[in-house]
Amino acid sequence: MENINPIVIFVASIFTSNMILSNFLGMCSVIAVSDNVKTSFGLGQAVTFVMTFTTIINYIIYNYILVPFDMVYLRYIVFIVSIAAFVQLVEMILEKYLPSLYNSLGIFLPLITVNCAILGVSLFTIIREYSLVQTMFFGLGSGIGWTIAITALAGLKEKVKMQSVPNGLRGPGITIIIVGIMALAFLGFSGILPIG
Repeated sequence: MENINPIVIFVASIFTSNMILSNFLGMCSVIAVSDNVKTSFGLGQAVTFVMTFTTIINYIIYNYILVPFDMVYLRYIVFIVSIAAFVQLVEMILEKYLPSLYNSLGIFLPLITVNCAILGVSLFTIIREYSLVQTMFFGLGSGIGWTIAITALAGLKEKVKMQSVPNGLRGPGITIIIVGIMALAFLGFSGILPIG
């Protein structure tokens, strides 16, 4: 994949290869935290930070340590450890400098560690054989795309709360329906920037 421009990868990872709306990765936190736009945006920023830096670190570890020493089979464990370390860093920063956001995210902040979207981005860079620059743009774009999707979902859910929704669809039911409709809308971008 050396011939794909990093800017194309960046834009595609936001729209056509969106982790939530195209790959449906990271759905547990999307369903649970997307009730408030401010909280969703804050979580999106934390996920973007962690996703960008752990993708770069995991790329370096994979290509310069695991592959040369023939330890590729350890990639899942190593990737999760680096993700956990960065989540811990973000958690400490938010607790110290943004305590209101830290308190509103609650248990979902440490759960970024097991957000499959973050692990998925690191694994996609390996599968697609991206260069370091492509990996950086893919990690950042995927985080921004995740943030856009969860923030837009939160905004739509806030509007839906003011409407009369049947009891059987309240909560996760209406969330899944909204995500499905958003995914169909983002599917319209798929002809513009195809990324495998």
